[in-house]
Amino acid sequence: MVTHLRIGIICFVTMIMAQSVFAQQKELYSKEIFVNGSDTLKYRMLLPKDFSEDKEYSLLIFLHGSGERGSDNEKQLTHGSRLFTNEINRGAFPAIVIFPQCPQDSYWSNVTVNRNTKPFSLEFPFNASPTKAMQLVISLLDYQMSESYVNKGKIYLGGLSMGGMGTFELLSRKPDTFAAAFAICGGGNPELAANYATTTDMWIFHGAKDDVVDPQLSINMVSAIIKNGGKPNFNLYADDNHNSWDSAFAEPQLLPWIFSKTKDEI
Repeated sequence: MVTHLRIGIICFVTMIMAQSVFAQQKELYSKEIFVNGSDTLKYRMLLPKDFSEDKEYSLLIFLHGSGERGSDNEKQLTHGSRLFTNEINRGAFPAIVIFPQCPQDSYWSNVTVNRNTKPFSLEFPFNASPTKAMQLVISLLDYQMSESYVNKGKIYLGGLSMGGMGTFELLSRKPDTFAAAFAICGGGNPELAANYATTTDMWIFHGAKDDVVDPQLSINMVSAIIKNGGKPNFNLYADDNHNSWDSAFAEPQLLPWIFSKTKDEI
């Protein structure tokens, strides 16, 4: 009984310490608001150590999932943000990292979602206009790219779930912008893959047991990219459900792969 109590106390203390460390890491991301006309987009931004406007840096945009939507400018850091605040990664890959937050009533991609099925039924239109949230991300991206300290050849994109869907759509809308992109447990319209199949290197991840977003959606995107001349990396994790982002973020080559890409090489 005493042993079990001791283990419980240790686990509780460890959990509290982990939460404290994460809170400190989140504070490295400044709270920002992008205003475009009458619309606003909240986002968090991580700058490289010893940031200087006289230098050039990579820029990475990360799109969160539907569970992190809101207006607190906080929840979007739940998944993936620690990957970039890791001391080793931050030293090895000095980059500007932006986590925008999608409002609760919006969606990154233009998609019809039927949540009455399992996995969800998702339909991606071909010629639809961007959602307000997506248009704001595009405007924010254009603004950031106008800054002299952003290396235009090293712009990157990533996202998970709803953000994975947003990744595929943003690539189709800005096919000549990104040197590399990764999409986790997402999906998109395979017909649009022709826009970016040969202009952006891609790494796609999904869990074979995903009962929220059908892994077949990622398989369809991989097939479409290959059909249109692209050569994507693809990881299908046999034992993962929807949280395949845990496995993706644990891939030791993910960040080295992303930041090794430049637009001139593609």
